[in-house]
Amino acid sequence: MKKSTEVTNLPIISISEGNQIGTVKSLIINPDKNSIDFLTIEQEDWQVSVKAIPFKKVIGVGEYAVTVEHEGATIDLNEIPIANQLLNKKITLIEARVMTRKGEMLGQVLEYFLNEDTGDLMGLLVKLPNREVVISIDHVITLGKDLIIVNEHAKDAFLQKAEQLTQNDGDGTYSDEIIQEEPVSQSQPVVEEPVQLEEEPKEDPNEKRETLRKKQLELLVGKKATTNIYGNSGDLLIRSGTVLTEQDIKQAQEEGQSVFVELSMNVSE
Repeated sequence: MKKSTEVTNLPIISISEGNQIGTVKSLIINPDKNSIDFLTIEQEDWQVSVKAIPFKKVIGVGEYAVTVEHEGATIDLNEIPIANQLLNKKITLIEARVMTRKGEMLGQVLEYFLNEDTGDLMGLLVKLPNREVVISIDHVITLGKDLIIVNEHAKDAFLQKAEQLTQNDGDGTYSDEIIQEEPVSQSQPVVEEPVQLEEEPKEDPNEKRETLRKKQLELLVGKKATTNIYGNSGDLLIRSGTVLTEQDIKQAQEEGQSVFVELSMNVSE
């Protein structure tokens, strides 16, 4: 899970070409799917048209960079009507007001969270009059430019921290304690607990990481390093001109994201 601000301004690295395409300028939100569909690109060269990358073309969103397979992942938004329409809706979520379906104003969005593997929105950080809470995207009915509508149950399901968004039990409830806005009085109808369905197996984070590392290996094996690559301790890790083997790439991966990005940006066929 990532904050939107953890994605914007990240460099976008083409693994195949070994260069930086640009940086993430903004996230284009699809309000009908509650997802990030495109990342717009900030480029050094002045461009008349807006360039973007479909999120489905993203290999990974790391701490230091967004990676794609090749520069061909970029598109011209003017050539993709649906992408241009989403851009023109100008839905940014930040500073949008949050209101319940019954017309009660709750607060204002400070930040939002997304699944970095799928682009799906996960929740909103909302400032109430007296505190900040997290609202799961499950409670959102409408994402508008200036106003977000949530269902009437959102007030009873405020989360204390964003990490709880990843602990959804699959039935709309969460493992950790939620913030109860108001205690249920005896005069209110008793709501039966939903039937606990068998939980689908969750993907192992280590397995996802290993899949990404294998993909990186496939894209870089056989390419030539165009500069010396140094490890975190300052030792020479890969000499310029080296034709990369699996062992070379694994060494760079083990050194961390910054070393691996440096290698990715300095390779040739």
